[in-house]
Amino acid sequence: QVQLVESGGGLVQAGDSLRLSCAASGRTFSSYAMGWFRQAPGKEREFVAAINWSGGSTYYADSVKGRFTISRDNAKNTVYLQMNSLKPEDTAVYYCAAGFRGGQPMAEMSRPSRYGYWGQGTQVTVSS
Repeated sequence: QVQLVESGGGLVQAGDSLRLSCAASGRTFSSYAMGWFRQAPGKEREFVAAINWSGGSTYYADSVKGRFTISRDNAKNTVYLQMNSLKPEDTAVYYCAAGFRGGQPMAEMSRPSRYGYWGQGTQVTVSS
């Protein structure tokens, strides 16, 4: 069992940066692939980024590629999402999730169904 707690959200202006953190409980954090998703009001939850257990493989949604960076520190049981050049359309509740890649291509980790554990989310609001 893994419990996930996100932090680092807030209100920023367009062009600013934020770093989200997701702290995980449990001794098996390094076994999990981790992902970030987001959900804007009135919209479905969408994939943002994923990282494999070691941090050696990552995958991004086209909408954030080149602006966001996912990373992890297994010694600290934490996954990060560095968000640069933020846009108003990045406004959403951001969720981290833990799942198993199972040898599948990293693109498979864009599917919410690959994840068994979810955090409660942190709000990111980008003003224009």
